Amino acid sequence: MRLTRYMFLQSRRPLSLILATALLGLCPLVSALGQSGAAVPDGTNLPAQKIGENDLLMVRVYDSPDLTRSVRVSTDGTIRLPMLKTTLPVVGLLPIEVEKVVADALKREQLLVDPFVTVSITEYHSRPISVNGSVKSPVIFQAIGKVNLLDALAKCGGLAADAGGEIIITRPNGDAGAQSVTRVPVKALYDGSDPQLNLTLLGGEEIRVPTIGSVVVSGNVRDPGVYPVQESGTTTVMTAIAQAKGLADYQPKIIYILRPDDQGTRHEIPVDLDSILKRKKQDVVLQAKDLLFIPMNSRAKATQQAIQVLTGAGAQASTALIYTRSR
Repeated sequence: MRLTRYMFLQSRRPLSLILATALLGLCPLVSALGQSGAAVPDGTNLPAQKIGENDLLMVRVYDSPDLTRSVRVSTDGTIRLPMLKTTLPVVGLLPIEVEKVVADALKREQLLVDPFVTVSITEYHSRPISVNGSVKSPVIFQAIGKVNLLDALAKCGGLAADAGGEIIITRPNGDAGAQSVTRVPVKALYDGSDPQLNLTLLGGEEIRVPTIGSVVVSGNVRDPGVYPVQESGTTTVMTAIAQAKGLADYQPKIIYILRPDDQGTRHEIPVDLDSILKRKKQDVVLQAKDLLFIPMNSRAKATQQAIQVLTGAGAQASTALIYTRSR
């Protein structure tokens, strides 16, 4: 029995030695791999897109650790690698195209005979999209991969409660600093009635969601104040009076809309309320920033007075002009 056990142990010894030797041989390789992985920045699997200013690239040159490194694209659209005398233009190129640019430069300056180069994008900084205005969390992010308008709005948590009825997208238009402006109706965008409204974003866009407009209703109403303008064309003289809980103790024949122009000057627009109530004339549509004034009586005389109106939960006050008229 002892002889048998001895022979068995002797037969296992070479196998254990082989395994131990193999493991020891793998240690340097594992260590090297660990060091290489630690040196690789996060985000090297970002989708390949055309490179822009301030993007961070990872340039790897096989078997040339001195040439392998992260480089950031400068504001003039170039990168600089060690030992190369010239900078390399890369803006507008895909990573695979930059690989050829780097390899050609290494051969041209006789640093390597047949270099094998790989280039990946570690960070995008050339494709910012800004979302601000009446949204839950304004944000600036990079357009990585396919991004559309609904994606951008989702990143900021969606629209706020006081969001208006349209979204304004400003985007670059050419290389001369020109911009184009697109207005997208909120309702049609979200209900999907027109898929083309869900614009594809390429970076460089500013998405602004204006707050909902408002009108001031003052004078002979039960609850004067500031009221939100509903969807385009639905806020009228009669709906504004209804929002202000109706007329008080006097029903004038003529009321007035005070509407500001582009310079802020208010212009007086008479409205025949009596004819609207008798259905002889159509109701009048109000616009954001209109002031609807209902005279207290037929002898009212033109004066100015300030009304402090709190908007939302803040304490921002706005001053509205109230006009009265005499005979």
